[in-house]
Amino acid sequence: MTQVIWIVLAVLLTFSVGYLGYSKYLARFLELDDDNETPAHKYEDGQEYVPSKKPVLLGHHYSSIAGGAPIVGPITAGAVWGWVPALLWIAIGNPLMGSVHDFVSLSGSLRHEGKSIGYIIGEYIGEGGKNMLLWFAFLTIILVVAVFALVVAIVFDAFPQVTTASFVYIALALVFGVYLYQLNGPFLPGTVLFVAGVFAGVYVGILNPVALFPAVGDASYPAGTIVLADVLNLGSGQWIPGSSATAMNPNRAAWVPIIMVYAGIASALPVWVLLQPRDYLSSFLLYAGVGGALLAVIVGTVFGTAATESGSLVIADSMSAFNGFWGVEGAGLAPLFPLLFITIACGTISGFHSLVSSGTTAKQLNKETDARLIGYGGMLGEGLLAAVALSTLAVAGFADPAGGIGAALPNFATGGGIIFTSLGIPQTFGAPFMALVLVSFLLTSTDTAVRLGRYMMEEIVGLRAGETASGFNVGGGIRSTLGEIGRGRYTNPLVQAIPAYLMVISGEWLTLWALFGGANQLLAALALLTATVWLANWDDNKQLYSTGVPMAIMTTITILGLSWLAFYSNLYQNLIQGGAEGTAAIASSTVQMVLALVLIGLALALVKKGYDNISTVRDRGPAGAVEPGDD
Repeated sequence: MTQVIWIVLAVLLTFSVGYLGYSKYLARFLELDDDNETPAHKYEDGQEYVPSKKPVLLGHHYSSIAGGAPIVGPITAGAVWGWVPALLWIAIGNPLMGSVHDFVSLSGSLRHEGKSIGYIIGEYIGEGGKNMLLWFAFLTIILVVAVFALVVAIVFDAFPQVTTASFVYIALALVFGVYLYQLNGPFLPGTVLFVAGVFAGVYVGILNPVALFPAVGDASYPAGTIVLADVLNLGSGQWIPGSSATAMNPNRAAWVPIIMVYAGIASALPVWVLLQPRDYLSSFLLYAGVGGALLAVIVGTVFGTAATESGSLVIADSMSAFNGFWGVEGAGLAPLFPLLFITIACGTISGFHSLVSSGTTAKQLNKETDARLIGYGGMLGEGLLAAVALSTLAVAGFADPAGGIGAALPNFATGGGIIFTSLGIPQTFGAPFMALVLVSFLLTSTDTAVRLGRYMMEEIVGLRAGETASGFNVGGGIRSTLGEIGRGRYTNPLVQAIPAYLMVISGEWLTLWALFGGANQLLAALALLTATVWLANWDDNKQLYSTGVPMAIMTTITILGLSWLAFYSNLYQNLIQGGAEGTAAIASSTVQMVLALVLIGLALALVKKGYDNISTVRDRGPAGAVEPGDD
């Protein structure tokens, strides 16, 4: 029997080498200097540009980038193709590609007023290229909002205890923000008090689980669950849009719009009100979940203290090391290359991180050298989460990989609960705790995505650094009105949430995951392209291999993956062969196919523009280069 600890040790080894060696080289290569004024200090406004303590910003950044993708992706990929291919892609790809991507995206934004990767590439290849990348990112963010809101709803439905615990820690975060930024309360005592409150919220949730609508079919809630529909006499919930769609019971269907409304409100608030304090507090949940699970794997292996038949943590019989190129039977026709690499997505490399790094994080960085820990180290932390997710699957097993997201997510909490028994923690507490860890990632990533979507639109319409719009100053013609609504702090969330909600309730939400993964990874390729263009224009002597090679690899993988989804999965299987049943499903498949092709077209056009710019600069020699951040 294979011990789960081998998964953990493999990742810890490659990640340690990457951080202690490669990240130091990159920090020197990027010439990080604390004498340089960061955008947070230059444009400090108490709203978006706020210098932050390194541990606070690390908590926000880690919470924002580590959503459900590094959990769902490795679990699904491990079940379909086996745990060995999944482990190799995480252990090798993360320090060489994903961490480089995050670190360089953050550093590039620092040298360009905290602006996004779209702004940066526009400085070198023109306004057209900038807008193409910003629109690409905006479309990807809509997919992020759709997928993450759905996954939160799935977890709330599977673990009603987490619903209560989530509301407790959000309320505590609001109070902590006032305590820290308005009352100037002492940092360390406040941290101890409020973090203890967050952990106490888990216990409160176990005692008082909450659901919106009654469970359906064979499903059931824990004893004592408060069903709000019964209290308010709202019926079974079949009237909720999307509740009759595949795997979308009324409780899940009702949570999706509520989560999107929450994300819209949270994205409009100043960062000190909710975003920073909530992410900082929830980061302790995340550290405890990831670090605690890693420790539990080690303890359970060495001392045999796990509540299993053998007392140790071994890979379940239902998990294979390798299921072949086409994957396990029952998961459908799924070639390992390229689908494995876009299924795991964020555990190895994620384009969404470039939006966080160059969107919110760069506006809050106190010193340039903080970028190494927050950018490179933060991504390694996400890789550890992916390894933990793969370990929970290995312990719990996964008999039905064809079940997709809905079947994968409960395994993270169930397997995590088993792992934590190694530390003497009852599974009845460990499983809800791990579910809360997952939701903590998801909620922070969802409202951060909505905030980033607003930033994208603000840059498309040309707002200056530090300038914002309400979205209510309409008038002056249709174009002016639409522009104001699109960039508005209070109205832009609707522009993102409405199409995201329509995609979720279509009944084809299972296919959204692969499309999200492909779009996300292709965005990562474009972020690496942006970094490569910036470096080429900065100094003619800068080597371009660290960013250029990963960019070429990810461009190839993702374009092939999106092409498979567009032409085989959607066009051939769903539309020609009739796999999509019903008008909503057909419309959803059509939209997904068109969206995949649009993303491919935008990406290829940007790669061509970037390649032409690099070729021109290098042909001109040293005279063609500009200083970093030369605007």
